[in-house]
Amino acid sequence: SPCRLEGAHLAAHNAALYDTFPAVRFQVWRRRRSVIEARTVKHLSSLMLGLLALLIAESLAAQTAYPAKPIRVVVPYPAGGTSDILTRMVGAKFTESWGQQVIADVRPGANGNIGVEIVARSAPDGYTLALMDIGNLSISPSMYTKLPFDIIRDLAPITTVTFSPYLLTTHPSVPVKSVAELIALAKANPGKLNAPVGLGSNIHLSTLALQQRLGVNWVYVPTKGGQSSVLSVMTGDGDFLFMGVIQTWVHVKSGRLKLLAVSSEQREPMFPQVPTVAETPGLEGFNAGSWQGMLGPAKLPAEIIS
Repeated sequence: SPCRLEGAHLAAHNAALYDTFPAVRFQVWRRRRSVIEARTVKHLSSLMLGLLALLIAESLAAQTAYPAKPIRVVVPYPAGGTSDILTRMVGAKFTESWGQQVIADVRPGANGNIGVEIVARSAPDGYTLALMDIGNLSISPSMYTKLPFDIIRDLAPITTVTFSPYLLTTHPSVPVKSVAELIALAKANPGKLNAPVGLGSNIHLSTLALQQRLGVNWVYVPTKGGQSSVLSVMTGDGDFLFMGVIQTWVHVKSGRLKLLAVSSEQREPMFPQVPTVAETPGLEGFNAGSWQGMLGPAKLPAEIIS
């Protein structure tokens, strides 16, 4: 018949059985191990399910809530230039639409190649973009024998932002009022007039194209970018220059620059009274300008591009 022991007597009885019989000790150990294993498996399963749910939630949030944080737009040219001004103008509209701050990250150097490399090497998550122009995307790949990036392989085009013709302007002290008079002055003073330009830029190449068409001789003074070129002419160190409308129009209106012509083939609706360079005899068909576009790193998801 079973023993009816209670309290301390029962505990002592069980301890005696445990110490006396190895088989009892083994059964108790196996039972405890089974309980521990079951609890461990249950805990790990709950943990894995929680991690999986978190990953799915983050993935869905990334797909539906872009942008979820501020966006950096790299400006590959010096501050105050057309690309910088345009980035801040467009960025303000992005902020209105998205509710996220757009930061203009000015990274000049090497004719814009430093900024392009930063974007080419960034993560394709949509939070590092760049406003690039014809210099980055067409001129540099043609001029440099070796670049640390490949325009086609390492970048994803998003959209064209704008096209801007150039304004041909001079310092107010230069005694000319038209392109024809500028040509006459250059021919009468070979090698005396100077144009401040970023060497290898589209501004430089456009001015060279004008020079070749005219057969005149003037000097190019290297600058660090568009803003430096504009300041050079405004202070009288430079004589004339081609430069984008966004960067020069305000100085034309203030009288610090004198406007001679616009480089587009047709007159611009914004200032229809300003003649084109192409209206000058010998320069028929002349057309110059620059376009800017928004790009990101390669493998940028299609939904982010959209």
